[in-house]
Amino acid sequence: MTIISDSNDPTSQDQSKSEFEREPVPESQLKGADKFWGMYAGEHCAGTEFMIGPLFLLNGVSLQNIFAGLLLGNLLAVLSWRFLCAPIATQARLTLYYHLEKIAGDKLVILYNLANGILFCFLAGAMITVSATAVGIPFDIPMPTRDNILPTSVSFVLIVFVVGFLITIVAAKGYDTVAKFANIAAPWMILVFLACGIVAFKQLEVSDWASLNSLWSESIVFAQQGQTESTMSFWSIVFFAWFCNAAMHFGMSDLTIFRYARESSYAWASAAGMYVGHYMAWIAAAFMLAAQIKLLQDANPVPGPMANNVAGLAGIICVIIAGWTTANPTIYRAGLAFQAIIPKLSRIKVTLATGFLATVAGTFPAIAWKLLDFVGIYGTILAPIGAIIFFDWHFKRKGDGGNIHQSQASSSFSFPVLLSWLIPVGIALYLAKIYEISTWFLPLPCWIACGLLYLLLQASPDGRKQEMS
Repeated sequence: MTIISDSNDPTSQDQSKSEFEREPVPESQLKGADKFWGMYAGEHCAGTEFMIGPLFLLNGVSLQNIFAGLLLGNLLAVLSWRFLCAPIATQARLTLYYHLEKIAGDKLVILYNLANGILFCFLAGAMITVSATAVGIPFDIPMPTRDNILPTSVSFVLIVFVVGFLITIVAAKGYDTVAKFANIAAPWMILVFLACGIVAFKQLEVSDWASLNSLWSESIVFAQQGQTESTMSFWSIVFFAWFCNAAMHFGMSDLTIFRYARESSYAWASAAGMYVGHYMAWIAAAFMLAAQIKLLQDANPVPGPMANNVAGLAGIICVIIAGWTTANPTIYRAGLAFQAIIPKLSRIKVTLATGFLATVAGTFPAIAWKLLDFVGIYGTILAPIGAIIFFDWHFKRKGDGGNIHQSQASSSFSFPVLLSWLIPVGIALYLAKIYEISTWFLPLPCWIACGLLYLLLQASPDGRKQEMS
């Protein structure tokens, strides 16, 4: 971290280079609220927005369900950050990974961190893909379409690697650099998203709600090749908006971010991401695809060309930076996950390796096109672990930060935690496949079942025996 410190104080010098991966963040290193408003606005008004908004149209979602469903779903997400995640973060001040290690043991955390890091790499890879689709436009490189699974050309792969390298360098510099980049990029990017939405709306040439609804329905019919079926209802939109970031709030991943906050009330900053990014930007991006369909008869939601059609060079730059501001903190989080597995390696080296893995994933465009399903699966796998932390904190630690700081797991591999995590997730994914349940409905029941099962197993004779061992 780049922090102004007393050069004659060795302790201060050490802290200025530390990310406090295995200790509480000290009082002197806490951040003001502005760091979080900028980071959340930048991270969530970003690359995923260029993909998710158009995917609503491609799935036949009505405009009414988009506007109303996102209003409610994003509110639930903000409340989850504010009242589930942030209070624990600002009292314990530990990364998710070290906090979990004190509950479940270092051996089990290796399994969780591996899953966490890999899934974050895929998400970051999708955002690198998004940026690359814009970088390739000036070079007239054919972009992959939603029908492509594998890399489409050597030129596209080279662009992905250049973009991935630059993003990884920023992430490797640490939290302060990631937050600074977000604060610089967010205000401009938000304005460009808004401008793109306004221009796209004007290109639709509609004057009232009825004509907009009619054109929207026509766009759905074209995109679905004559079909009008909607695969996402109002409640699908609500639950998707609520749980597309389930790993961060329900899953407690953002303990790692809010451990730097002076007050838990700083978690209201998540509203900047939800209502600027997951409301305005999603709708703006959906209008961009509708305008592309109307003007060019093209339903491929490739971010770079889509933004270029609406806003020209400003749109291209916005796509590049949008992918960047999502991939940055995602690679940072993934790097911390992998670094917790191999703590003897420096965080910088681990983050660089993490960025390489994310860049390789970014060469496969199918990850970006399947983003709706991916974020549902990713939340279902990772969010239930947050229930372990939440129930442990409130029922065992009684909200005492000193308790968690002084404690160590009684076992290096907690079977109560493992079973509490894997049983609900396994059952949910199996039932979802059998009964074709959308994955964004799964995190909530998995989270509740995981927490209750953890309390039950901890109270059992075998669970108490393991705690005493």
